[in-house]
Amino acid sequence: MRKVLFVTGNNGKFREAKDILANKGIEVLQETGGYPEIQEDDLEPIAAYGAKWASEELKMPVMVDDSGLFIWALNGFPGPYSAFVEERLGNQKTLKLMEGESNRRATFKSVIGYCEPGEEAFVFTGTVEGQIAYEERGTGGFGYDPIFEYQGQTFGEMEDEEKNKVSHRRRALDKFFEWLE
Repeated sequence: MRKVLFVTGNNGKFREAKDILANKGIEVLQETGGYPEIQEDDLEPIAAYGAKWASEELKMPVMVDDSGLFIWALNGFPGPYSAFVEERLGNQKTLKLMEGESNRRATFKSVIGYCEPGEEAFVFTGTVEGQIAYEERGTGGFGYDPIFEYQGQTFGEMEDEEKNKVSHRRRALDKFFEWLE
């Protein structure tokens, strides 16, 4: 079985990646040390930099994931700052920002960065279109899952297996797996 080292302190991301890639014969190992995140408006350069930095630091091939929720009515906010905003404001205050907004469209985006020491990083992007719910629904998932609605259900209402078939992370990991093959 092929092994991939996933550099992330986010146990939810790790669990999802591990489950998704296990079905493809890849064992995912977690390294929680993290990496410095550069400030950018797009996720791709953040993931590329993180993967390159971590591969050089750990002296081995690594995978990272930089994800964000891009809310249309908020001009793409929180976008690349999603983890920071979720940690500081949480879902309730994010919903407060959406009060009175009729355009509830949102894009969940995940970028997988992969790099081997001494090489340039590759990035694989996955997105899923949905909308921001009017209230938190469901107890599953993590982060923004209870407020991101996809085809009538929030990610928080979905079972892990169901979410992992349609999520932004799944779509990015599928591209990564195709490239690995």
